[in-house]
Amino acid sequence: MEPTLDATVFIVDDDAGVREALAWLPRSRRLSSEVHGSAESFERQLLDPASTSGVGPAARITQACCLLLDVRMPGTSGLALFDKIVAVGLHEVMPVIFLTGHADVPTAVDAVKRGAFDFCEKPFSDNALVDRIEQALAVSARALQARRDATDVQTKMAELTDRERDVMRLVVEGLPNKLVADRLNISVRTVEVHRSRVFDKMGVKSAVELANALREVAGR
Repeated sequence: MEPTLDATVFIVDDDAGVREALAWLPRSRRLSSEVHGSAESFERQLLDPASTSGVGPAARITQACCLLLDVRMPGTSGLALFDKIVAVGLHEVMPVIFLTGHADVPTAVDAVKRGAFDFCEKPFSDNALVDRIEQALAVSARALQARRDATDVQTKMAELTDRERDVMRLVVEGLPNKLVADRLNISVRTVEVHRSRVFDKMGVKSAVELANALREVAGR
């Protein structure tokens, strides 16, 4: 059975046997996987700012993904790599699941508090881990969709005229057309025309929908 191409499970572990076993788990549920034997290898591919000029690491992620990351590795540790991932906001679109031994559980718990998705203690249950992988991919997919939605709203806002933006701001504040007209020193009819154009351009049918769309953008 061939893996699907719409999601990727990144695996970073210095143990070749572990990497091979972990790579098989996603494939068992038709998920693509990509393995790296060191944090440095993964960092060169995903975090190197020179690899895609002008585009940040998080922006390069366009499909659902997650990262299985070993805590202890030679060279750059999993925790050090995680800190770099958090610093560029990559963990929001690429949830991180730490793989840890019993002695590292407190460390992994602390990482979860700092934004990691979860941790799995070795030896772990294959089914439980794959379940968490699928849940992490669902979180990634929602984050990517929210980013696309926010970009769409920003693109629509760029098409508004200055006056339409003025009207939109007051409409979102909940002001009726008469008060909007008074604030902007224009006629109520002019407000109605601008309000209708704002709704059309923004693809909404009510002030509530408009406020919700703008709130999503503001929250990002």
